[in-house]
Amino acid sequence: MTNILHTFDYQDQLLPRERLIEHGAEVLSNEELLAVILQSGNKSNSVMELARNILTYCDGLYGMKTIKIEELMSLKGIGQVKAAQIKAVVELSKRLNQSTKEKYGRICSSQQIGESLVEEMKDLVQEHFVVCYLNAKNEIIKKETIFIGTLNQSIAHPREIFHLAVRYSASRIILVHNHPSGNPEPSDQDEVFTKRLVSCGEMMGIEVLDHIVIGESDYISFRETQRLSL
Repeated sequence: MTNILHTFDYQDQLLPRERLIEHGAEVLSNEELLAVILQSGNKSNSVMELARNILTYCDGLYGMKTIKIEELMSLKGIGQVKAAQIKAVVELSKRLNQSTKEKYGRICSSQQIGESLVEEMKDLVQEHFVVCYLNAKNEIIKKETIFIGTLNQSIAHPREIFHLAVRYSASRIILVHNHPSGNPEPSDQDEVFTKRLVSCGEMMGIEVLDHIVIGESDYISFRETQRLSL
């Protein structure tokens, strides 16, 4: 009887991996893919049961984006190793998505960089202010997170932003920040701050190409919406 149970458990653990090898990853369910990552179950739960419990706790894949290692380890059967495996795969998927969409080369439109940064910044729980520094050919030469917090003039001073532009020999910059609320509509403070930076850029001969505000699933471009004559 013990051998039969062991055989069933062994087959349960290998089945998703075997299906992936024979038929490709695209035919596997989310539960099966997670089971492949987990590799094995334990005395109380099969690997498929562990995968199912995790997805249920996270309310699907979306919740896995922000779940913490401590939360994963609070689930029965998930120790430090399995929790780390899951977090590593989630982070790799984020970076893969970003590298696929974001082209560190010639920027042809606000849409190109806006859509790529939505994937990168939409899940951030704090406001991040990022500046993309470009050369005269509109090629991104550097991307810097200037600060993390609430966008206001006392924290994000133009001096720091343009000091880096001079250091990188940038001809143009693109401003980007996210709204953790998920609503990309620029605030009055956003507009005032942007006008100030545009004015500073004009004095220094460094063009502010755009200011892009990132929401939960979309972005708003100051250039595209003609909020400023950039």
